[in-house]
Amino acid sequence: MARLSIKRLIRHRLWDEDDARRVLPAEALARLQQRVADSEARHNGEIRICVEASLPLSYLWRDASARERAVTMFAKLRVWDTEHNNGVLIYLLLAERRIELIADRALSRCVAAEHWQALVDAMGAAFRAGHFEQGLIEAIDAVDALLVAHFPRDAGATAPRLNELPDAPLLR
Repeated sequence: MARLSIKRLIRHRLWDEDDARRVLPAEALARLQQRVADSEARHNGEIRICVEASLPLSYLWRDASARERAVTMFAKLRVWDTEHNNGVLIYLLLAERRIELIADRALSRCVAAEHWQALVDAMGAAFRAGHFEQGLIEAIDAVDALLVAHFPRDAGATAPRLNELPDAPLLR
């Protein structure tokens, strides 16, 4: 195993779910959940947040990236399975202070990959500074703006909006 891989392995083994709960306590998770709910009232998309303290050992052994794990979680959490194919996963990996935005095909057709990367880069400063809640709020707001622009809620809709995915962040 290469030296960098050992270093990465140690970094990931030092983080666990208790650490995740320290950086995102219950009050912060409640605020993030409300932010997602408020956002989803303005568009027909779905936003799902997944925060993992570290990668599973199987990912570390094969030197998988945070992006690869985010794509897997996108599928496991069924973000790809929304009615309008416009779900977005906001994925945060605490051990590497990495954020990944994974959008379903309908929204991906509207937003260039470079734009997604620019959003991730802009939010990176908050995570590097340890401001995880603020970084996630910025992510929600950025995704909200894209969904409102491309999939706004029908202004004349009288029926309650179907909420296809949980609004509460998943902490692992």
